[in-house]
Amino acid sequence: QVQLVESGGGLVQAGGSLRLSCAASGRTFSNYAMGWFRQAPGKEREFVAAISWSGGSTYYGDSVKGRFTISRDNAKNTVYLQMNSLKPEDTAAYYCARRSSGSYYDAPSYAYWGQGTQVTVSS
Repeated sequence: QVQLVESGGGLVQAGGSLRLSCAASGRTFSNYAMGWFRQAPGKEREFVAAISWSGGSTYYGDSVKGRFTISRDNAKNTVYLQMNSLKPEDTAAYYCARRSSGSYYDAPSYAYWGQGTQVTVSS
């Protein structure tokens, strides 16, 4: 059973930074691409970022390009999301997920999901 546990969320002022972490259980973490999604109240789940199994390729949603950076440490079974220049519109629950197949940008491509961590950006 794959378990994904996010941490690092919290309350931050606009312009600030946070780093989210997602710790994965299991021995096959390095075999899979990982992604981050977010969902604000009343809105659909939105793609944020993804990273290939090796870390050699990264993908970002248009709203976070240039501000967020995804990375991974396969030795620690952990994927990170560094979020800089945060805006109030970044407020959402953030979820990490393990990709199975298909587009990096689409939620159905991911079979396993964490419980989420809340990020709140005040203006």
